[in-house]
Amino acid sequence: MYSRKRLDIGWNDLAAAACSAVRSAPAESLAGDIESRLSRDGREAIAFLALRSGFDLMLRELAFPKGSEVIVSALTIPDMWTLLEHHGLRVIPVDVDPATLAPTAADIERLVTPATRAVLVAHLFGTRNSLDGVVRVARERGLLLWEDCAQTFDSPTPCGDARADCSMLSFGPIKTATALGGGALIFRDAALAAKCRSAHAAYPRACSRAFFKRVLKYVGLKFISLPLPYACFVRWCRWRGRDYDMVIQASVRGFARDELLKRLRHQPSRGLLALMLRRIARADGMRVRARKAAGDELMHALMQSREGVREVPGHAAPYHDHWVFTVLSDEPTALIERLRAAGFDATSTATMRSVPAPRDRPDLAPRAAERMLARLVYVPMYPELPKPARERLACALRSTGPMES
Repeated sequence: MYSRKRLDIGWNDLAAAACSAVRSAPAESLAGDIESRLSRDGREAIAFLALRSGFDLMLRELAFPKGSEVIVSALTIPDMWTLLEHHGLRVIPVDVDPATLAPTAADIERLVTPATRAVLVAHLFGTRNSLDGVVRVARERGLLLWEDCAQTFDSPTPCGDARADCSMLSFGPIKTATALGGGALIFRDAALAAKCRSAHAAYPRACSRAFFKRVLKYVGLKFISLPLPYACFVRWCRWRGRDYDMVIQASVRGFARDELLKRLRHQPSRGLLALMLRRIARADGMRVRARKAAGDELMHALMQSREGVREVPGHAAPYHDHWVFTVLSDEPTALIERLRAAGFDATSTATMRSVPAPRDRPDLAPRAAERMLARLVYVPMYPELPKPARERLACALRSTGPMES
């Protein structure tokens, strides 16, 4: 069976990570090298333990008045709006168009009130959309523009839109060029960057011993993601009466909600910084281009199909590298069962959620995002998937009847 996702990290990288967890250059030197590679167009980068660490710190330093509003793309991970709410901010979701996976500038502008302070736009599932309209709204209305690029990194140049006040990157376990953790924020405002850097320096540094254990864990997960071990893992879970969907989600889950802030407020360990630097320095986009080519081929085949799955979120985005490949189905459970019978571990389980509307404004509920999540299926699609397997996958997706493996 083909696993739903392959970790974007090689065995040599994992070996280097294990070594760097034991011995590496000073953390300050490693962080400085990372930040110099990511700083472009007069912007300044800071390396963090996680994207959320930087986001939390930026919110602390901005210190918006309680009750200030932040307009947020309606699909994101819950920790993002949890952090906004922790800082006393009111989260206003802006719906996304399933065709582009982006909000429109007009929808954002309609949500702006005198209390609005910032707009957070996420590039989802490997898509990139123009920020021209959003930049115009932000500048005209005096808002900060934050850009979540966690799902769209492919190489150090370029990193985000130079017009954004902050572009945020993630190198978490399932991200492109993963360092098994880590993140970076790229600031347009040098003064804000300096304040964040000073506050960050006061954080305790995470332990490299813990990072070493993390490396060993992902060595095991990378092995299990190979087709034969993965099939054995699925059978073992079924034999034990365990839901392997839940086992997988638990294995890659980030910080527990009840200890989120305590865990986020650390500097990255030397081992993590060394692996981040290695992955960024060697990120040439080759695997992303191969993934994009395979994903584009499948997407176009499905869009032209007369039966079966024909809806691919983000198909109208100007750029889509298929960090994850998703389809929409009116019967997601039946589709998942059919794909698994054909040897492809599809799932509807994911960390993405629709941002809830404020309790006093139920009319702001992002209906398009909610409907999309209810129909969303994640499909295995990565460069390591052999062409014959990709053809079988396309056939399974175009089919409307049951398939046997």
